[in-house]
Amino acid sequence: MRDYTPIDKVVMLLDQSLRTVHGAHQGTARPNPADRCEEAELTDAERRHVIGLMRVNHAGEIAAQALYNGQAVTARDAEVRRRMEASAIEESDHLAWCRGRVSELGGHTSYLGPLWYWGSFAIGVAAGAAGDKWSLGFVKETEDQVGAHLEGHLQSLPARDEKSRAIVRQMAEDEARHGDEAVDLGGVPLPAPVKGLMKLASKVMTTMAYRI
Repeated sequence: MRDYTPIDKVVMLLDQSLRTVHGAHQGTARPNPADRCEEAELTDAERRHVIGLMRVNHAGEIAAQALYNGQAVTARDAEVRRRMEASAIEESDHLAWCRGRVSELGGHTSYLGPLWYWGSFAIGVAAGAAGDKWSLGFVKETEDQVGAHLEGHLQSLPARDEKSRAIVRQMAEDEARHGDEAVDLGGVPLPAPVKGLMKLASKVMTTMAYRI
């Protein structure tokens, strides 16, 4: 295998960020769960609301990619690093699905994508630097909070918008599994103040991404 120089690694990290924020997000070979659903007729207000929610989900998946990439950089154990990288690849499906749904509805993804990426990457690096058990605990807590957030979206999305709901349901299933895998690898519960800060940061991001 090639021995990458520090400059090589920086270029690769920049390439990852550009692909995540601006790329077409091909994802894996999994089918889009929305493809089996019929398009619903939505009012203008409903359409704007769905666009806002799916834009938030897309921004959240940009952040998830960055967190996993940052944690992989500082992971001590090779298996933990491999699991972080594998989860990031699988969750690239979410990016593709959310971006596609926003586009179908005539909306745009968040203009603040680079901010979501690099802010989350820094947090991921810090979580990984704290040690693998804490980094994995961070994954578990993140996925738990994301799961609650997605459940709220299922309550808020129009009942007849099965396309958006199918995407969100599959995302919630994947997030729960990734959280369980992190615990199986040795993740430990985070201190309450850290959980509180994570919730605050998530609230800021979701509020801004819904509008911008």
